[in-house]
Amino acid sequence: MKSYRPLLWLVGVILFCVILWSLNMSSHPRGTAIRIGHPKAGRLERSEAEWKAELPADAFRVSRQSGTERAFSGASWDTKDAGTYRCVCCGQTLFDSTTKFDSGTGWPSFWAPADEDAVSLFGDRSLFATRVEVTCSRCDGHLGHVFEDGPKPTGLRYCMNSAAMTFVPDTESATK
Repeated sequence: MKSYRPLLWLVGVILFCVILWSLNMSSHPRGTAIRIGHPKAGRLERSEAEWKAELPADAFRVSRQSGTERAFSGASWDTKDAGTYRCVCCGQTLFDSTTKFDSGTGWPSFWAPADEDAVSLFGDRSLFATRVEVTCSRCDGHLGHVFEDGPKPTGLRYCMNSAAMTFVPDTESATK
């Protein structure tokens, strides 16, 4: 048994580090708040049962359970039409097509939100990686993550899930 003590000690240290890594020292249910947006229409609170009854299964899994759709599978990953992208849960405008770009990732990517107050940002330490989660500031719906490898002028890449958003075409562009 003595020959296993160093191995058990190492496993204990690794387990302790993993637990510390995954802990969030915040009282917010999503984790460590980086920036909380302030929706113009106020907050929208619903129970998970109400969201589940209202949303399609894939939209519920992605937006309410922090899921991710497969790359190149979402409805709007390659949409090039003019318009706005709104939260599938509450309808809040999140992104404008003028900030969308082809990131090559298979998910809709934007270099800025339509309004800084439309989204909230949280530290995400899941899957042994440190990322920044993006949520709708009105209903806390999970949208995706933001990375610092985007184009100018912001240098950011808001990598969103199509299932968490609804695309609304610009009527002026559609009539031209």
